[in-house]
Amino acid sequence: MTTRGIEAVFMETHNWGKAAKFFQGLGYELEFETDHNSGQLRNGGSPSVFIAEVPADRETSVQLVLAVEDADAFVAAEGLEVVTPFEDTHFGTRLMTVRDPDGRLWALQAPVKP
Repeated sequence: MTTRGIEAVFMETHNWGKAAKFFQGLGYELEFETDHNSGQLRNGGSPSVFIAEVPADRETSVQLVLAVEDADAFVAAEGLEVVTPFEDTHFGTRLMTVRDPDGRLWALQAPVKP
């Protein structure tokens, strides 16, 4: 099984409110906001943007999240470096991390089976 393309962008920020307003100014609508300075926005049928606030002394990052239909059916191709295998998340998905040849980390996300 392969990925289905980009499902989401995970972005860290030092100011959740300013970041959310920035994306809303670009036409994104707030889907939900958490009580710990994070939330998800979407523009039509595009991939979602999940933004999480981190402390000012921490460097921010951006990560693309690729969709996988079934974590149990996914088989890593030969040479694919798996950093962390699929694990259940606190937000209701299963997440795997892989590293590309240039050292960038990519997240693969699959739904949790009922």
